[in-house]
Amino acid sequence: MATTRQIDCTVNGEPVTATVETRLTLADFLRDQLTLTGTHLGCEHGVCGACTVHVDGAAVRGCLMLAVQVDGSAVRTVEGLSDGDALSPLQQAFRENHALQCGFCTPGVLMSMQSFLDEHTNPTANDVTEALSGNLCRCTGYAAVVAATLQTARDGVEHHDQSPTSGGNGS
Repeated sequence: MATTRQIDCTVNGEPVTATVETRLTLADFLRDQLTLTGTHLGCEHGVCGACTVHVDGAAVRGCLMLAVQVDGSAVRTVEGLSDGDALSPLQQAFRENHALQCGFCTPGVLMSMQSFLDEHTNPTANDVTEALSGNLCRCTGYAAVVAATLQTARDGVEHHDQSPTSGGNGS
C-alpha cells in the first residue's frame, strides 16, 4: 500500500496543495499531476539534465527529487520562465541563436543556463561550457547554446534570482 502525504508549495508563482505518494518524483508530480510537461524525462537517473527545474532558486534534477521534498518550497519550471506570451531574455536569445533542435533537452538546458546566469553576470564561453556539462544534447553541438547564454549576459539583462518568491516577474 502506497503512503501519501499532503504538500504545499508554490509552482511558477501559484500556490499548490496536493496529496502525493511519498515515492513520487518531482518530475512526475509536475508532469502528471500539474500537467507541466515542459519538464522532460530522459534518463531518470539524473545524468541527462532534461528534468532540470528550480527549487528555491537552485537548479535541481526533478527525477532525483521526491515531490514531498518541495513541501514549503518555491518551484519554477520552464513554463515559469516566460511572462505570459513574452519570452524571457534567455528564451529569446535561444530563439535568435537557433539554440535548439529537436527541443527535447531545451527546457532542462534553459533552466540550467538561467540558474547559471542568476549567479554569473559576466561569464566566459568556458564558464558556460562547464555549466552545460550536466545537460546532454544530441542535436545542437552546444555552440549555439553557449552563444545564446553569452548574448543574454552581454545584453546586460538582469538575471538575478527572479523566482516568484523573490519578487521577480518570472521572466
